[in-house]
This record gives sequence, C-alpha cells and structure tokens, in this order.
Amino acid sequence: MELPRQSLAALDPLQWSDQTDEHRAIYKSSLRFVEQSIKPNLDRWEREGMLPKELHREAGALGLTSLGFPEAFGGTPADSWSRALVTWGLSQAGAGGVIAGLMSHSIMVWPLAVAGSTRIQSEFLPRLLAGELIGSLCITEASGGSDVAALQTRAVATEGGWALNGSKIYITSGMRADLLLVAARTGMRGSQGISLFAVPGDAQGISKHALEKTGWLCSDTAALFFDNVFLPHDALVGELHRGFPLVMQNFNAERLLMAVQALAMASVCVEESLSWAWSRQSFGQSLIQHQAIRHKFSKMLQSILPCVHWARRLCEAMDQGRANAGEIALLKNAATRCMRDVADEAIQVLGGQGFMRSSASERIYREVKVMMIGGGADEIMHELACRQLGVMP
Repeated sequence: MELPRQSLAALDPLQWSDQTDEHRAIYKSSLRFVEQSIKPNLDRWEREGMLPKELHREAGALGLTSLGFPEAFGGTPADSWSRALVTWGLSQAGAGGVIAGLMSHSIMVWPLAVAGSTRIQSEFLPRLLAGELIGSLCITEASGGSDVAALQTRAVATEGGWALNGSKIYITSGMRADLLLVAARTGMRGSQGISLFAVPGDAQGISKHALEKTGWLCSDTAALFFDNVFLPHDALVGELHRGFPLVMQNFNAERLLMAVQALAMASVCVEESLSWAWSRQSFGQSLIQHQAIRHKFSKMLQSILPCVHWARRLCEAMDQGRANAGEIALLKNAATRCMRDVADEAIQVLGGQGFMRSSASERIYREVKVMMIGGGADEIMHELACRQLGVMP
C-alpha cells in the first residue's frame, strides 16, 4: 500500500515558472506512465526481481526511451533538461530499480551511435531506442570497480573475428539484456589497451548468474562469464584499443542524470513524510504543529533546492558543450548525500511506518548507497573534481 504524499510546489516541475510547454508535456507523459503502468505493479516486480520486457516497449511507444538520442536511429532530439525531467518523473515511483532497469540502454547507446559498425547500428540501435530490445553496459569486474583501466576480460583476434574470455560483475539488466556492450582488453595494460565489443546477450559461451541486492530489487543485476565467445570482426565498436575514451564520454551524462534522480527521490521522501506529519496525531496535535518536525522539512528543502538549480545550470552547460566533469562529479556527490540525509529524516518523521516496506521512503533509504557508488564512487568523484577544477596540477 502506497502512502499518500503532500505535494509541494517547490518540488513539482509542473509548477516551476521557467519550464516550457514542451518540458511540461514531457514531464506529464512520464508521470502518467508511472501512475498507470508502474505503481500498480511495482510491489510484484520488486518481489520478482526484474521488470517485464513489455514495460520497455510501452516506454518506447511513449518516446521515453529514445529521448535525446540521434534521430537517424529512431531517437528524438531533446535537450538535457528534457531527459532530466523524464528522470524526475520516473523517480516519482519511488523505486530506483525502475530507472536502472528501464534505462539501462541509455549508457551504452552513445558509443554504438558514434562508433558502431553499420551492421550493429542498423540491426540494434533503432530497436534499443524503441524499447524492443534491452541493452546493458558491461564494464565492472571483480578485480576492480572504479578502476576501469585495470580490467582483465580479454578479446583476442582469431580467424574471422574475436574470441572473448573473462567475466563482469554487478551488471544492470545483465539477465535480460539482448545486447551487451563489453569492455575488454585487446592490448597493453592500462587505459590504452581497452576496446569495446557489441555482444548478443544469447551468444554461445555466455553464462549468467543473478545477484541479490539490498535495493533496486526490480532491476536485475548479474555476474556474466564469457567462455571463448566468438564475435565477428564488426562487433568491434570504434577503433582498436580506443574503447576507454568512448566509455568516459558516457560518464558525464550518466552522473548528471544520477544526481537528478537522487534529488527526485529525496523529493518523494519529503512529500510522503509531510503527508504523514499532517495526518499523524501526537500529544493532541498533528506532527507538523511541532516546531522540531517543521524545521526538519525546512532543512530538507534547504538541501534539495540549491542542487536542483545547480543541476539545471549544468544541463544547460552540457548542451552548450562547456560542462565541467569535475563540477558534475561534485553535484553527484552533493545530490546523493542529500538523498541520504533526506531519506533518513523522512523515516524519522514517519517513525515505525517508515520502517515498513509499504513506505517509499523505506525503499529509497535502502537505495542510497548504490547511488553513492554507481557511476563513480564518492571518493573517486572528489578526486576527479580536484583534477578537473584545478585543485591539483
């Protein structure tokens, strides 16, 4: 059972004065999708541990999975703020696993669009953007998470193509993916010897193992094993040994949208706990009438609203080609810490109800840590900021 929410204009994109009609239409579309197709089924999907493929097709039919991607491949041109509003809208389900699973293709499409072979682009890209296929980016290995340059999965040239051997772990949509974008070593140690390969999810030699997690329960996560998987020559994405820059180009957009997601999740916690504070009686009056409780909400808004404006500015900078990777890293850290602190305060307001699985705030509280780790851990983000913003030479 979903708890009611007390809507606040400060946290509602439809009531922000600087939104265009197009922005409002995009946001309304994502909200309707959440209310009609996601919320009624969310508890079941969380228990089952994955999203149905039909949900991807429905999102594709609404244009949610193709927004902001190249028109030549079936995408719909859009600015970064439009994509951010879709993320904010989908976040109103109060389940990060929905975004992680439904949008897992979004972090692997760009390398294919920029550098994929003609066959890969024509065979897979339009169907990925239409939600007909599910895509997954396969970078992380058990030997090193944030240290991408240390990966050990290897692709060796063989007669007629490549032989892929190794493993990946913590792969979002790894169990369901129709196409995997796999980073593998093809040359020397370090970042200069990494290449990218487009690998069918059902290729012979791939085995998969589902992983159990604290949060994002409706998003399947897998360990993947590649045992002499044969790939044709044109499975190589981009130039040989030049896969690392293609991966790195993805990270700015991913981290910016993760920051927006964290802020939107924080807003869900505020509105749910505020409804409770208005309706719950304590010592002869509603919780909201106690100054100590009111001030909790003031502090929550104080942490969310500046980050929202920061995200909006960085979206504009991204579209103008002048976004600084270090500043995006700092926003991601600030937004995920905001999500953590707000979720904690919301559950404090909710009391025992906040400890129940019927509370969105409870689910969001469990998902805080993956947001602080995924897309680049908090510590890595600080180091990146130091290098990109001139703290160190």
